Amino acid sequence: MGSSNKPVTPESKTVQRSEELVDRFLDAIWMERGLSKNTLGAYRADLMTLCRGLSEQEKTIEQADKADLLDFIAKRVESGAKPRSTARQLSSFRRFFRYIMREGMRDTDPTADIEMPRIGRSLPKTLSEEEVDALLAAPNTDEPLGHRDRTMLELLYATGLRVSELINLQQSQINFNQGVLRIVGKGDRERLIPLGEESVRWLREFISGPRMEILLERQTDSLFPTRRGNRMTRQAFWHIIKRYAEKAGIRQKMSPHSLRHAFATHLLNRGADLRVVQMLLGHSDLSTTQIYTHVARERLKDLHGEHHPRG
Repeated sequence: MGSSNKPVTPESKTVQRSEELVDRFLDAIWMERGLSKNTLGAYRADLMTLCRGLSEQEKTIEQADKADLLDFIAKRVESGAKPRSTARQLSSFRRFFRYIMREGMRDTDPTADIEMPRIGRSLPKTLSEEEVDALLAAPNTDEPLGHRDRTMLELLYATGLRVSELINLQQSQINFNQGVLRIVGKGDRERLIPLGEESVRWLREFISGPRMEILLERQTDSLFPTRRGNRMTRQAFWHIIKRYAEKAGIRQKMSPHSLRHAFATHLLNRGADLRVVQMLLGHSDLSTTQIYTHVARERLKDLHGEHHPRG
């Protein structure tokens, strides 16, 4: 696998330096583990693809940092790479960087904090836009509790919130002037999420009338109280979704995160950038967001259009 067996090509010095390191690595793992030519060839292809990408920044492969690798993965995903392919590449990178750390060429591993894509993780079949419309229309909004439920569903679909984030919302987290929601998610990471005109309208109407009818004289910080004036539980909201899904005639199996999945998938279908979806969902690592790309089959090429169907 050594570079001496390959014809000399007019590559940049950066790529040549990276290629020499890659070939030293391949020679080492071939001697240590006796890997097949096909396996070594796959490692080489993955690493040289990364090398060529880094050469545009005049970086050799051992100089790559976490941001470089995440940018590389993002571009691959946006060009249609599958989670399994991404996982294989990340595995190649990890083995390479462990090797050069062992060789004393650097003292940190840029892949250490990058999560592997969850291969084989089954997402619920995402709801179509028509099914989402039917689900949102299911509550009887003439009743205060039905208006509350419609507002919760609208907000969930408009923002991609986790159910736990939704039921813990307080009025102070809404900024109507800016049209954003302030969320503190996992790991105490704060993010601002655009609300969209439709969800703003439902929120304003709910707060100004039905919410007060539900509470009567009671006081609570919870944005979406129960009929007893308490904060809603995850289990209660899950029963609400199941009841409205049945009323809407949705046959497929639902999950508490069905609207979160639909939010992410429909954004990607309409051309949204993967990194934008990552930030909106509150994922700390891009590789976590990649699980949505395999259900986004209808991506549009026009990145300047309206991204969200209810924006």
